[in-house]
Amino acid sequence: MRPALRLLATPTSLSKGLKPEPLALLPPIPLYRRLLRAHRKHLPAEMRLLGDEYVKAEFRAHQKIDNPVHIVGFLTEWQGYAQMVEGDNWRGEKMDKAKVDKMSDEQVAQMYELMRSIREREVEGNEAEVEARRAAEREGKN
Repeated sequence: MRPALRLLATPTSLSKGLKPEPLALLPPIPLYRRLLRAHRKHLPAEMRLLGDEYVKAEFRAHQKIDNPVHIVGFLTEWQGYAQMVEGDNWRGEKMDKAKVDKMSDEQVAQMYELMRSIREREVEGNEAEVEARRAAEREGKN
């Protein structure tokens, strides 16, 4: 007896709860636009500037990639990031250790530079805020 192909292709009730359904990947240009739009709608101004610069640099750097595995991985990660930003799940989010372990030395260095840049901007913002308070205090005393 030959099983019907239609029955084999139908997901069982067991598989539904085990693994989330994979989302269709957006092509690069619509994904790029979605990322910039998500930054515009969901990020504060300074984070948006930094995020936009990073997205633009990454998409430019990967523009000439021909390896389908790299392309799918790149698009998958950026699409997941877009969903996180749109859902406001990015605040306080830490990177998964398994992802960090899979990164090349160059990628780890790039993440370190990004972290350093974010911290520098935070320090600059805090210094500007302290300076503004001091100026306001001086005006109040005069």
